[in-house]
Amino acid sequence: MTKIELLIVICLALFLFGAVCNVVKIDKLALKDVFEKHFLIGAALNDDIVSGKDPQAAEIVEKQFNTVTAENVMKWEKIHPKLNKYDFDASDRFVDFGLKNKMFIIGHTLIWQSQIPGWAFVDSSKKLLSRDAMLARMRDHIFTIVGRYKGKVKGWDVVNEALNDEGEFGKTKWLETIGKDFVAKAFEYAHEADPKAELYYNDFSLDKPAKRDAAVRLVKDLQAKGLRIDGVGIQGHWGMDYPIREDLDAFIDSIGALGVKVMVTEMDIDILPVASNYMGADINIKVDLQKKLNPYVDGLPDEVQKKLTDRYSELFAQLLAHKGKVSRVTLWGVYDKTSWLNNWPVRGRTSYPLLFDRNYQPKAAFYAIIKAAEKTK
Repeated sequence: MTKIELLIVICLALFLFGAVCNVVKIDKLALKDVFEKHFLIGAALNDDIVSGKDPQAAEIVEKQFNTVTAENVMKWEKIHPKLNKYDFDASDRFVDFGLKNKMFIIGHTLIWQSQIPGWAFVDSSKKLLSRDAMLARMRDHIFTIVGRYKGKVKGWDVVNEALNDEGEFGKTKWLETIGKDFVAKAFEYAHEADPKAELYYNDFSLDKPAKRDAAVRLVKDLQAKGLRIDGVGIQGHWGMDYPIREDLDAFIDSIGALGVKVMVTEMDIDILPVASNYMGADINIKVDLQKKLNPYVDGLPDEVQKKLTDRYSELFAQLLAHKGKVSRVTLWGVYDKTSWLNNWPVRGRTSYPLLFDRNYQPKAAFYAIIKAAEKTK
């Protein structure tokens, strides 16, 4: 072997060694480590993950995240299906999974106008409950659930989506039966049930000025009443052109100035065409609209994947820029196949909103947000 041939062999060996090292390095990447000095990072979990039916997703969660949120199993219709019946099987599995993996566990959600049985607001004769009767029912629900997980669930989405986009309380049965102080009463009861648990208000579109200002007023009102509120979560169901950067900055700054935590609670990015632009028709049955709204059945084209990657990178860089104000970012799901956006607002779409693909593999967006964190360092 000549000196040149030997040099080529050595260079090739060094190249292969470097490639192997790089693979090992990537394999060891964990979001919870990368973002450790910035904020908690987690995912919303379904029952298949915590019950062992989806072990590959569970493995991702165990490796990547340090906080978990109950996606559906703690919503009223699931955990309290009948007046005198609670079903804790699925919620117990969720909490046990979080405890086993030493995660910060979030209960979602105690009071919401959706995914709640109709009986919750009426008496045995189907008549709307009085204020006192509704407060008693609210208190029983909160005390039963929060009390069961006292000391285990570290944070609760106490009230979900009470405000509308105009900055007023939405017209709900909670407002109709109890009045505007239903939010304050919910926080009061939750604190009584577990004085050490963190308590949050959670809503979407809080980047919009009117709704943002209403959330600020809500926090101030609770604080003036001497009630505990530890944070406000903005549901990050975002798209390619929303939220506007300035509006998201304004939300983070406004809530952070109140001395409470700012959280992104339900993050995913919808790359598909905006279905609300076609809401005048029954988009679930019109074949032509189905094709238009579901364009990537066979996978994302490279140029679209890049746009999604860039958007994730951009949003995480923005969140990271608010040093010390954003305390948690939770993805709404673990991998694309089980995302709620496959079926809402159009059934059967093939959606790509998360960091892991349908085969449980990290997408380019996964590595992009890691780079964003490294740049922040």
